[in-house]
Amino acid sequence: MFTGIVEELGQVVAIENLGDSSRFRLRGPLVTEDAKHGDSIAVNGVCLTVVETADGEFTADVMAETLNRSSLGALAAGSRVNLERPMALGGRLGGHLVQGHVDGTGTLVERIPGEHWEIVKVALPAALSRYVVEKGSITVDGVSLTVVDAADDYFTISLIPTTLALTTLGLKKAGDPVNLEVDVLAKYVERLLGRGPAAGTDLRDLEEIKEMDR
Repeated sequence: MFTGIVEELGQVVAIENLGDSSRFRLRGPLVTEDAKHGDSIAVNGVCLTVVETADGEFTADVMAETLNRSSLGALAAGSRVNLERPMALGGRLGGHLVQGHVDGTGTLVERIPGEHWEIVKVALPAALSRYVVEKGSITVDGVSLTVVDAADDYFTISLIPTTLALTTLGLKKAGDPVNLEVDVLAKYVERLLGRGPAAGTDLRDLEEIKEMDR
């Protein structure tokens, strides 16, 4: 589980094509200082498993499913990436609950500069729009952000100088793909409410449904 607070702006060192998968080697001295084989690190919001670490770098195998559902397949040696280690239980939750399971990709449509920040417009798949609400949370390339405006086919976010300087969102241009992860709590609520009334279940029985899903 992650928080969407990027710890380090890393870089892709090399990508080895393995046919139906790829092996990524990435540089991130901060996130690898206590990482070991089997640990998780979020790369542009995608939860990857560490295979090896050495000299501030780590390798991770990326399966075809991940390449197809995220923008990691568009990366190349030299690409900058957002890196985050999993949250520690008992620590502060700076962003929101992020799983590192990408729901789909969007496209950066427009950047509107302000005096001290930027408004960024992102197009998103229609299937995800129902989970995006004004003032709600969304993860864009692994960065926890607050939605400014929400429409059927796009949303806007406001980026402060820190986000622009310390994440890849300051480098993205119009037309670039971004990984999107919507708030998992919204998906659980939809699932619970859909299973209850749709099947003729009284809303009072939702607590029983919750217990079954645990």
